[in-house]
Parts: sequence; C-alpha cells; structure tokens
Amino acid sequence: MTLPLNELLDGLRAAAEPTRLRLLAICAEGELTVSEITRILGQSQPRVSRHLRLLLGAGLLTSFRERHWVYYRTPAKGPAAQLVHRLLELLPADDETLALDRTRLEQIQAERARAAANYLRFNAEDWAQLREAQVDSAQINRTILAELGAAPLGDLLDIGTGTGRLLKLLGKDAESAVGVDISTQMLLVARTNLHAAGLKEVTVRQGDMYHLPFADASFDTVTLDQVLYQAENPAAVVAEAARLLRPGGRVLVVDYARGVEAKRSSIDSRSAQVGVSEDALAQWFEQAGLHTGPVRRLSGESLTVLVTAGQRRARTHAAA
Repeated sequence: MTLPLNELLDGLRAAAEPTRLRLLAICAEGELTVSEITRILGQSQPRVSRHLRLLLGAGLLTSFRERHWVYYRTPAKGPAAQLVHRLLELLPADDETLALDRTRLEQIQAERARAAANYLRFNAEDWAQLREAQVDSAQINRTILAELGAAPLGDLLDIGTGTGRLLKLLGKDAESAVGVDISTQMLLVARTNLHAAGLKEVTVRQGDMYHLPFADASFDTVTLDQVLYQAENPAAVVAEAARLLRPGGRVLVVDYARGVEAKRSSIDSRSAQVGVSEDALAQWFEQAGLHTGPVRRLSGESLTVLVTAGQRRARTHAAA
C-alpha cells in the first residue's frame, strides 16, 4: 500500500524542516504531550503547536486526548507510517541536535518510570492478597499463547490494559496493538512498561470499556485480562468487545474463577467473592454472538485462573 502522489508530496513538504524532522524522530519513540515536546526541543509552545498542526495535517502524526492532555505520536501502520520510517532512516546517527533530543527524551521517560513506580508502591496493599494467591505468570502466558494458537493476531485491542501485561506478551506479534484503560495512572505504568520492553509502536489511551472510541469491526483480536471480575456489568463489556471484532475475530478472556475470598481494597476491608463462573462466561459470550471455546483452568495456592476465547460469528451482530 502506497500513498497517492499528492499525499506523498504533502508529507515530504511537511517533513522538510529541521524542527519537524526532530519532532518525527522523538514521536516515533512513543506518545508525548505538547509540554514534553517543548522540553525536548527547547522551543516555545506556540511554535511547537504550529509544527504539530502541519505534521498532523499531512498525516505524519496522530493525536488523541487523555483528560487534560493531548498525546502525539507517529502512525503505527499504513503508508504514512512507512514514509515516516523511511525518512527517519536517513537521519544521521551522530547528529548533535538529535542526540540532545534523545537525551532529553530519556530524562522524561525516566521521570515517567519513577512516577509509575511510586504509584505501584502506593497501591501495593490493594493488590497484595490477590498477588499472593496468583497463579505463576509464566504458566498463564504459556496458556494464553496456546489458546490463541498460530493464527495471526492482526489488529489487537487490550481492554482494561492495566500495566500493559498482555500488550508486552502479544504486541510484538500483532499488526497493530492498542491498550485502553480508564485510569491515567495505570496508563502511565503501561507506557513505562512498554517503553522498557522496546515496544514503541504499541500505543495506550484512556477510554471507558463500556463505550470504546472505535468503529465496529475494527480489530481481529480483543483481550480482557483480569477485567470482568471487577466490572459492574461484565456482560456489557463482552458485548462491547464483540462489537469491535471483525468476522472470525476472537475475544480472549483471562480472569479469576469465582470462589476466592479477597479484600476489595485497603480502604474497604470487607471480604468479597472474587472471580467469574464458567457458566456466566458462556452466557455472556452467547449473548454477544460469540462461539464459546473450551475453558482452561490454572490452579494456584488459593486461586484459579480461567483462560478462554470466543470467536465472532459471521453475519451476527453483537448484543447491545
């Protein structure tokens, strides 16, 4: 797939300026806000905003809003992404200005990593009991890969991405990969983890799992990792995931089996049943128009994890 000649020329004109080439180089490393970009480039916000508008207009950058911030990055796939990649390959590796940009970018990424670590430490008590009862993560990962098999992942969406665990596991094998979470703090953690894993083309953004900002049939694989047991309306979450699947696409669910007692949080000390039942999963899949697959059960010391996938039925619309 190639760009039409007029779009190619527009892209080349937009990139043919020193600051905009620097912008493309840093935004190819991940998602950045305007304030972060101004720190890296050492330029005023109005000037940076003007360059961003030109690159957005030419399709060489994409943007999305997350509460009070707008994040910018280069496209993850498509002809414009290929053009950006080819342009960046021509940049000299020993250029002093680009080296300084990389140093400042690394400082910002280190600040994000410290903030993410502080958030995880602050909230560690909330997850301690479940973590102690957790099944070995390597075993879960092997089971997930076995469940998905050798079929291509295609375009991947991870709903309730949290720390980005499944994006780290699957992102490198997907044609494109995006994670969504309602918590800006968890998105900070996910961005930090994905950067550390070298998955700079994987993106995360804020979104409500009941009303996701994507068109119908946008993805080939949708994952829900330890999401449904926390959801107020898990059937609606599965239905929303099914809406986003292309025909033949799959929803992968990794969740706790119902029956484990755990505290809701460090603030609320009441005990509650954690997990979902296999019967409930089958019902949610059926209501959403998904073929139900076998359920794999992984037992830990005091917790069982369920891994299963449902496939989108052809010519059947997901339940609203």
